[in-house]
Amino acid sequence: MSAGEIGEAVARLLFRAGAIHVSRQQPYVLAAGWASPVYVDVRLLLGDPQLRRAVTDLAVRYAEAAFPAGSFDAVAGAETAGIPFAAWFADRTALKLRYVRKRPLGVGRNAQVEGGPVDGLRVLLVDDLTTDGGSKLGFARGLRSAGASVEHVLTIFYHDVFPGAGERLQEAGLVLHPLATWADVLRADAGQELAAEDRAEIERFLADPVAWSTRHGGRVSLSPRV
Repeated sequence: MSAGEIGEAVARLLFRAGAIHVSRQQPYVLAAGWASPVYVDVRLLLGDPQLRRAVTDLAVRYAEAAFPAGSFDAVAGAETAGIPFAAWFADRTALKLRYVRKRPLGVGRNAQVEGGPVDGLRVLLVDDLTTDGGSKLGFARGLRSAGASVEHVLTIFYHDVFPGAGERLQEAGLVLHPLATWADVLRADAGQELAAEDRAEIERFLADPVAWSTRHGGRVSLSPRV
């Protein structure tokens, strides 16, 4: 399967899971602070055995095409929803499994990385969702501070419309590998899943997400909100 075929297949799984939520009246505020008329709840893939097997199959297919054999020693799931996806991926690929917290635990060993040492290991970071990339920088820092080599991030869905995300990750020495993006969702929809009014609102949002967010009380720039 090509990357485009994988993207559309993942998007169809998201539709099957009921993970694409649209609200034209009351905008959602994403974790990064952006206001959006649509919320993608990738975690809904977790609960259905057929859907989680299918998305794991697609993730493994993507990785086999994108990375030479033997590229990684371990998979690290990002707290919280990235952990189960990483576990299934690690099981399928026979790689070591770790998970990384948003911040050190604060008790005991004050660890940020759990499941075993990562010193000297080449680690693939796995998460469910990427918006502007900020949390991925923190997870990568945690893994690197524990001695891991982290250059690649695999994410199920990427809000690939907010400015600066790719540049921020690139500056941090990270390459993002999304299984699906908004283009995949709109192609997979084909007028069957989204109401016409909802699709039109999503397209208005995607045309200028920063302006849409600003008009609806969300974040207005890449700078921290004050």
